[in-house]
Amino acid sequence: MDLFNTEKISNILPYDGIVNYYGKVLKLSEAKHFYDCLLQTIEWKNDEAIIFGKHIVTKRKAAWYGDSNYAYTYSGTTKQALVWTKELLELKKITQQHTGETFNSCLLNLYHDGNEGMSWHSDDETSLGINTAIASISFGAERKFSFKHKKSKQTFSVMLETGSLLLMKGATQSHWLHALPKTSIIKKARINLTFRTIVL
Repeated sequence: MDLFNTEKISNILPYDGIVNYYGKVLKLSEAKHFYDCLLQTIEWKNDEAIIFGKHIVTKRKAAWYGDSNYAYTYSGTTKQALVWTKELLELKKITQQHTGETFNSCLLNLYHDGNEGMSWHSDDETSLGINTAIASISFGAERKFSFKHKKSKQTFSVMLETGSLLLMKGATQSHWLHALPKTSIIKKARINLTFRTIVL
């Protein structure tokens, strides 16, 4: 018996890329279990960035895990991958089964409330290769995730529910920016896992 939905997932991007939104792939009780475990077991640290030569420490916290001690550089700072936790390996397996992709690393972000977000950017670092696949699983507060085309400036958004899965692949990072807009309405925390593949 096939436990997973093998129906073709439609592309929610209008052009120049592929974004598949699978919706909730975990039951509410499962999502809560993983949310609680991730809060307690992940080695969260305030994220850092170099912006216009200035060193910034964010309120948002982050962590980087992988198959090996991969170095990942973004926003002018470098992280060394930690060893997978039991829960992260379970979530990687679920993500790979749904998407058909294979991942060797994961960047996690902890947003304490809606006042913390992510500005427009593309995940186009050299270490990820060209036209890479990135899968995102969300836990906790439901948040809006937005896309903006680099040339046409067309924008659209999708609400990411707790326990939901989204996959960006194809030329998405080359042609589109994405962001997690800030909002004063959201008072609860959100944990986001982005499974990636470091090119060796």
